[in-house]
Amino acid sequence: MTADAAALLPPDLAAFEALAEAAREALPEPYRTAARGIVLRIEDFPPDHILDEMEIDDPFELTGLYDGIPLTEKSVMDQPTAPDTIWLFRRPILDEWAERGAEPLGSLVAHILVHELAHHFGWTDDEIARIDPWWE
Repeated sequence: MTADAAALLPPDLAAFEALAEAAREALPEPYRTAARGIVLRIEDFPPDHILDEMEIDDPFELTGLYDGIPLTEKSVMDQPTAPDTIWLFRRPILDEWAERGAEPLGSLVAHILVHELAHHFGWTDDEIARIDPWWE
């Protein structure tokens, strides 16, 4: 396959992970350092157990998910059973990207990542807007 032909293909999981990592590294301090402690999982679609738990029939409806206990609800008494994780789902994100038309894919991935980080950190809309211009 030529480089021109490869440029026409949607990014694979590894390329999506690179976009998400770049978005995390672009966060201002102290958010960047704190966000590095959250596991990023990139999958094509949400696993069936997540769709079932959330009562979602169409896997294209979920672009991202924070899985963990928000910092605003954590207690020193909590025994972690799994690391805090942000899931990003490639195919639903690609669908949303195609619908939007002119938005760069990296910007959409960053927006979804920030939205999921907001669940972890317990950010208000004003706090999100300081990091993500989409919220202004």
